[in-house]
Amino acid sequence: MPAYLTKFLPFLRWFPMKGDMLRADFMAGITVALVLIPQSMAYAQLAGLPAYYGLYAAFLPVAVAALWGSSNQLGTGPVAVVSLLTASSLAVLAAPGSDNFIALAIMLALLVGIIQLLLGVFKLGVIVNFLSHPVIVGFTNAAAIIIALSQVSKLFGVPMGRSEHFINDIVGVFKLIGDTHLPTLAMGVLAIAIMWSIKKYAPKLPGVLIAVVVTTVLSLSIGFERNASGKLEQIADTELQAVVQQSMAAAKRVDDLNTQVADKSSALKSAQKTSPETSIGTVKTESELALLRIDLRDAEAAFTKEKAGLRHLQVVRSIDASGATLAIYPVGKTPQGATLDETRYRLRKLSADGFKLVGGGEVVGAIPEGLPSIKMPSFNLDALGSLLSAALVISLVGFMEAISIAKAVAAKTKQRIDPNQELIGQGLANIVGSATQAFPVSGSFSRTAVNMNAGAKSGLSSVITALFVLLTLLFLTPLLYHLPQAVLAAIIIMAVIGLVNFGAVKHAWQASKHDGIAAGVTFIATLAFAPHLDNGIIVGAGLALGLYLYRTMKPRVAILGRHNDGTLRDLKVNPDLPTSKHLMAIRFDGSLYFANVSYFEDAILEAVSNHPDAKFVLVVGDGINQLDASGEEVIHHLVDRLKSTGITLVFSGLKRQVLDVMRATGLLDAISQDNIFPTEEHAIAAIYERLGAEAADDLFCAVAARPV
Repeated sequence: MPAYLTKFLPFLRWFPMKGDMLRADFMAGITVALVLIPQSMAYAQLAGLPAYYGLYAAFLPVAVAALWGSSNQLGTGPVAVVSLLTASSLAVLAAPGSDNFIALAIMLALLVGIIQLLLGVFKLGVIVNFLSHPVIVGFTNAAAIIIALSQVSKLFGVPMGRSEHFINDIVGVFKLIGDTHLPTLAMGVLAIAIMWSIKKYAPKLPGVLIAVVVTTVLSLSIGFERNASGKLEQIADTELQAVVQQSMAAAKRVDDLNTQVADKSSALKSAQKTSPETSIGTVKTESELALLRIDLRDAEAAFTKEKAGLRHLQVVRSIDASGATLAIYPVGKTPQGATLDETRYRLRKLSADGFKLVGGGEVVGAIPEGLPSIKMPSFNLDALGSLLSAALVISLVGFMEAISIAKAVAAKTKQRIDPNQELIGQGLANIVGSATQAFPVSGSFSRTAVNMNAGAKSGLSSVITALFVLLTLLFLTPLLYHLPQAVLAAIIIMAVIGLVNFGAVKHAWQASKHDGIAAGVTFIATLAFAPHLDNGIIVGAGLALGLYLYRTMKPRVAILGRHNDGTLRDLKVNPDLPTSKHLMAIRFDGSLYFANVSYFEDAILEAVSNHPDAKFVLVVGDGINQLDASGEEVIHHLVDRLKSTGITLVFSGLKRQVLDVMRATGLLDAISQDNIFPTEEHAIAAIYERLGAEAADDLFCAVAARPV
């Protein structure tokens, strides 16, 4: 196959395919699909979207990433960390699950895809190195904990609030544990028990699929859902009607204020484009917007209080022959002769239009049959600025996750991975996904492992996985109606448990205290900033870069003595080695650049002051890998300053790139070619030849130092 063709169409490398290879890829593709379908629905809800959007993200993006990526086994699709980053990035812009939220998630997928594609096309895959391993370790541990805790409310069947502080939301959930819906908890625990047991005792079986099938059939057979809708006029009890009416009024107040805040925000942005920020109109609009936000915060608090008052209230409903609601009564106040449906309900999801009667557990519900509509996402210019930073973080985190998984698998399969080609594959997957109603996707560790263990030989297995998802969208969605939400929560919890690895944080600390600090701070910052997870990883990445600069600002500077084997060694390690009053040798273990040149200069001058009789200073430059303009300027200054006091600065072991800078800037002429030597041995011999009889008995001398 011509190289130029496989460069633009990487999937051509799969061909020609033999029969055994096709069979292996087919079985692997089916196996991964059985895991992907329920996982994708769970991750869609984690991202704040209806469950069926996970199936959209598990369709074309899976195939496109395999066709244009470089890994034969990498399984792309919805993943936990990227889904949570999507939810946290968009929750400040729109209500999760709303039409606006869905549109922004699709737009975010497009932005992520464009960034990844550009990085791949321009071969900038190395940019991912700015997210160091310790930072990713700290972030992944915190994200896994946040993901698991975010599913607790669904597991117990209690509501969870959404605020600017995730910890407060979790505390609120645990305060409601007394309201646990026991059938919901039982479903979740059953699913966890099935998946854990199969993973331990029969790991080759699709535990996720088995848990989904068992709990869905059970949900259907026992009538697990048992929910209905209600309206204010259906409440027959006057006292209860007044309470509910007050709560619905509070809900309408919140909706109205949200609309006013959105309108005022748009007016402010328009005013800022046409008028100076200090104009009277702009300042007035800003003030009005601030007051509206205060009112909204108060209204939300009042609505939360109203809902809390209804939390423990149970009602029943009378029904007609068709099962439609006739009237709603508080428990114990039902009139004689009323035909009831024998279910006790709680009032949930109050809005300005009505409420939901919840008598059972939450299920996935109706999933639209057929393929997602193909259209480019609507572009919201007002939200573009807010989404760009989130898209960049998701692009880097998602790609790092994908390339790490691909490299881990490649180490076993001996395949060569091209990071830039993988970026192109992931970028195209997200771009195509955004055109088919998908949210951001990335490489999945668990599904890649399943794919490899199932015997996948090429990316064709992922194409087969996508085709199986296609069949599900076309024909099998009605079967998923009764799948309990608690089971989706259990799937997520089981998937992220493996991401919690505090041993990796400890290992980073043992390797380097600075790396341990970066991992620890990233972990704490991610938890503290939740639900704004991108802030946590930005803090961690910034700290890691800062600590790196701090380390390179003060590299090791060693004063050297002469060992009896003729080599120069650090006096701090070998304090009894002989030195010379005529010659002082220093080794600098670091690049000479703007951040540490002052430290280099101070180290040289301090050493000279401690050796007032020295006539030569030898800088052993084997460890100097780089010299920038600031470094060149300082060395030039040092050469002139030491020369004025009768001291000659000599260098040995300089690398070609350092000599090229010296030659281009004229520094080599200032130092003199006679003071540049290939090795320290040559430098010492030349120095003692210049010193002559004056240093004939010096133990530092290359001749005298050798044992007879």
